[in-house]
Amino acid sequence: MRDARWYKPATALMFLLLSLLLPFPTFATDSATVMQNALAEFSAEQLFPSADRIGPLSGEPAVARAYRQQEEIGLVFINSAVVNAVGYSGKPIHILVGLDPGGVIRSAKLLEHHEPIVLIGIPESRITALIDNYVGTDLVEVARTVNAEQRFDAISGATVTVRVIDDSIIRAGIKIARHYRLGGMEAAEEGPKASIDESIVEVKDWNTLLEEGSLGRLNITLERVNQAFEEAGDPAAVRHPEEGELEETFIDLYAAQVSVPTLGGSLLGSAEHNNLKKVLQGGQQAVLLAGRGRYSFKGSGYVRGGIFDRFEIVQGDDAIRLTDLDHKRLRKVAADDAPDDLQEVSLFVIPEDATLNPAKPWHLQLLVARETGPREKSFITFNLDYQVPAQYLEFEPVPEPPKTSWFQPGPDAPLWQKLWVEKRAETGILVIALTLLTAVFFFQDTVVKKPGLTKRFRTAYLLFTVFFLGFYANAQLSVVNILTVFNALISGFNWEYFLMEPLIFILWGGVFAGLLFWGRGAYCGWLCPFGALQELLNQVAKWFRVPQIFLPWGLHERLWPLKYLIFLVLFGMSLHSLSMAERLAEVEPFKTAIILKFIRDWPYVVFAVLMLLPGLFIERFYCRYLCPLGAALSIPARMHMFVWLKRYRQCGNPCQVCHKECMVQAIHPEGGINPNECLYCLHCQERYYDEQECPVCVKRREREERRAVIASDQTEARGKAILEELRSEKS
Repeated sequence: MRDARWYKPATALMFLLLSLLLPFPTFATDSATVMQNALAEFSAEQLFPSADRIGPLSGEPAVARAYRQQEEIGLVFINSAVVNAVGYSGKPIHILVGLDPGGVIRSAKLLEHHEPIVLIGIPESRITALIDNYVGTDLVEVARTVNAEQRFDAISGATVTVRVIDDSIIRAGIKIARHYRLGGMEAAEEGPKASIDESIVEVKDWNTLLEEGSLGRLNITLERVNQAFEEAGDPAAVRHPEEGELEETFIDLYAAQVSVPTLGGSLLGSAEHNNLKKVLQGGQQAVLLAGRGRYSFKGSGYVRGGIFDRFEIVQGDDAIRLTDLDHKRLRKVAADDAPDDLQEVSLFVIPEDATLNPAKPWHLQLLVARETGPREKSFITFNLDYQVPAQYLEFEPVPEPPKTSWFQPGPDAPLWQKLWVEKRAETGILVIALTLLTAVFFFQDTVVKKPGLTKRFRTAYLLFTVFFLGFYANAQLSVVNILTVFNALISGFNWEYFLMEPLIFILWGGVFAGLLFWGRGAYCGWLCPFGALQELLNQVAKWFRVPQIFLPWGLHERLWPLKYLIFLVLFGMSLHSLSMAERLAEVEPFKTAIILKFIRDWPYVVFAVLMLLPGLFIERFYCRYLCPLGAALSIPARMHMFVWLKRYRQCGNPCQVCHKECMVQAIHPEGGINPNECLYCLHCQERYYDEQECPVCVKRREREERRAVIASDQTEARGKAILEELRSEKS
């Protein structure tokens, strides 16, 4: 067992020797990581025949959906994420399995294992060939006979590894098929939930326990064994029958769930039962096995710490394999009238990572092997059925199924929906922020007439963009998003993949709407965390009187195309290899500066700092000349439908105020605004209405002032004339 008092020093020594002698690592990769690596490493057709793309992992149990164009043709999953697949090494055997909608296995691929018998003995090609044999297996048919005495044909020279592979592929496949209703299969019934009634403690004799069903029994004679091998149809096994009297006992096997107080106290005795109660953790179960006859249920081939390969406990679609660490050998059964000739009495504690539901029936599946040659064996299985009598259980009331809605998704809801619910607060804040920015843009003519308020609003919004969208929510768009979308469009688009990040999805929706109305400036100028960080750092630099550099127009105009060249290189590379393009996209320092907050290897940090440093002297340096995302957004931005930024006929000739004050020099000396470069900061619109800076507004103001003076003079003269007339009339 796992209690320290029952741990044998030889076990530790065995594992130490194995770790020194065997050429394999001492750790196992978790199932999710292995699955993600497989999805990235193998092509869609390698993972599922005739598929042209594999979707992301989703659902519970997690599966990846296989598609041929827009048609879903199957599910791909990993066995170890669904059932216990721990092998001889004590580590999982990871096998990727593909099921079609009819519940038929269409692909099976060994991904990772640490089995010593394979690493240092049996060629892996034999294991791979065995796994290939499962392709074409109809799990709907298998599920009908999964509890039969003989289930599957085992291969010659079968080991624990082979049994684990066989069991985990079939059981995991049936679980997935039932959960996702493949081949018309119904979901597995959960059945009642119950716990052991600890208040019932009564010592009973052996015969009473047998009569009430507290002791399960499997009695097999030589005749029954020989008959079973004949029915299996293996001629070599038939030629080697068990010799002896037909009525002789092959094995007489008993089982009881001794975590039930009455059964434990009766069969173990008070002292051993008290020891067991100290070992069991909350809800953990224990089973007593006792047998007699010529066949041993334990066998002698297992190693210390290894798996007992002659039996396993099966409950529903789950199989529990027990090891020497879960086992304690007992001298006898303590119950009165118990047989005196029981050759083997063993106590097993169910491991903490397995579950044995006391309310549901289970069976012990016994594997019987028969040698048919020097290195050949044939196998059949027998079942010992068992269920804890209801009198020892406390049944829980069956809860009503949980109510599900959009904001309360059920367990079968897609993963993207659950993520949206989890991030509903963040998405709500972002929607409010986008609505506020949209209102400012729509009513910009009114807003910009108050330059002080506009400046404070912009600074506050940039702080929100950096700290909430960037550092907190990691909602930084990237050119990689564009490359991924394009790749999905040509290989098979799936909305679920893009709905996994709610904030990114909403931002992209806002970007596309903004491109039609205001060009790329709506995002680049207001919603890009890295761009906002540059601008805020430049404001700090100006406050410290860092000199600003105004590039000559000719040089500035020739540096513009750099970002477009960078984008074209990334786009062209993505057509050849999306993964290579993603690596080259590190030209964007967004991940380092915003997502990872500069906690990264030093070359990336140095590069990000070098991209920010010029921005202290040349405002928005990276946005102007190097950003491939800005270049990508500029291309569709040329289709924007409206011209919101107003200009005078005199702009650029002779007035150069806006040209010199534009933070990214998006205004030509001739006065025109380049929409591909404009960040929509609205500063030029502030100047458009500024009666102190804009020459047109200044002239208009002066003209109106002169008119007011003239009107005032004329009014005064008219008043004097009226007074003179009144005086003359009076005289």
